[in-house]
Amino acid sequence: MTDFKSVGDYIAAQPEAVQRILRRVRRTLRKALATAEELISYQIPTYKLAGRPVLYFAGWKKHYSLYPATAAVVKAFKAELAPYEISKGTIRFPLSLPVPMELIERIAKLRSKEVAEQANAKRTAPKRRAPRK
Repeated sequence: MTDFKSVGDYIAAQPEAVQRILRRVRRTLRKALATAEELISYQIPTYKLAGRPVLYFAGWKKHYSLYPATAAVVKAFKAELAPYEISKGTIRFPLSLPVPMELIERIAKLRSKEVAEQANAKRTAPKRRAPRK
């Protein structure tokens, strides 16, 4: 296993054809998540907002993937995601098809909203008291 120090290192370690695609995915995510922190987590590129992961992406031999494909993401983009394989929280985009940059950007923005709502719900949830002895 390689210990990537940056997203640039991760992309540079991929085959040339995959590098071109991953650079487009990276540009799209950076645009959509302009205030997100870009880092390597679980040995793949990751985008976090306020310390919370929003999206991950990874390159593979025949596809690249976005994670997580939450229920809200799958539901919101059901028709647009129909050509792609979705399973276990993963969207797989074949390398043989054009990069759906607008779709990826919209997925990123929805995930950003989901993460913000989860953080807000956690902050505003009533605090549980420890049981009295």
